[in-house]
Amino acid sequence: MTADRSGARLRFATFLAPNMLPVYRFLADQIAHRLGFPVQLVVGSSFDQFDQGEADFGVICGLPYVWLADRRPPSVAPLAAPVLAGDRYAGRPIYYSDVIVRHDSPISCLEELEGQSWAYNEPTSHSGHTITLYSLVQRGVRPGFLGRVVEAGFHQRAIRLVATGAVDAAAIDSQVLAIERRDHPQLAARLRIIDTFGPSTIQPVVAASRLPEPLKDGVRELLVGLGDDASARPVLDHGFIQGFTAIDDAAYDDIRAMLAVIQAAGWTDLATGL
Repeated sequence: MTADRSGARLRFATFLAPNMLPVYRFLADQIAHRLGFPVQLVVGSSFDQFDQGEADFGVICGLPYVWLADRRPPSVAPLAAPVLAGDRYAGRPIYYSDVIVRHDSPISCLEELEGQSWAYNEPTSHSGHTITLYSLVQRGVRPGFLGRVVEAGFHQRAIRLVATGAVDAAAIDSQVLAIERRDHPQLAARLRIIDTFGPSTIQPVVAASRLPEPLKDGVRELLVGLGDDASARPVLDHGFIQGFTAIDDAAYDDIRAMLAVIQAAGWTDLATGL
């Protein structure tokens, strides 16, 4: 475990969307209760924090998970992943990236986005960046297809750039989009989904590999049991989470395969077209 001046303490880092903070705060509190000492929720600033002893558990995008897991030795180990509520998820730990435009946009399909502006959250995001490149390459599209490309910083801002007409389209994590549409109905009314990328294996809850195996096993068991815990239901419902399932490294081979496709195509950066 890590330590600070207040004594024994673990840190649970989130690298994902701010609209899921109530869920991550709840997870940190549940882990603290299970382990019997404090767990601090922090907003991650660098994925190296897992190696540097500044993050012990966390939620990270599948893309940086693959980077960290493929280090030798691996920086993190996967514990569990959420299973989202809804028929489209079919009880599996997956999610989608929904392509959105303004409700009054003349654009009705991906092909009509040629030359149009696009927002993505940030380049270390699978849902906003890598799967967009992969899906474009798979459909025969090459660099230069999109017009102006804007890095928004996070999905919630990309959504608002589309809603206000500042950009024409964006690919948004389906869980993040569902929360925003539910919590901001006026915003939802200004958006329309024209396509969907995926599915992809959903973002994992991870532990720093340096932690003892019994500690990791205990937290995994806790997470998997939350779906049957009635007291957890209101918080999980906030994130449209049906429950958590144990997950292993091989589950993220889909993301590795997508990376291989865009690397072979020589198009790994939406903003530069390189």
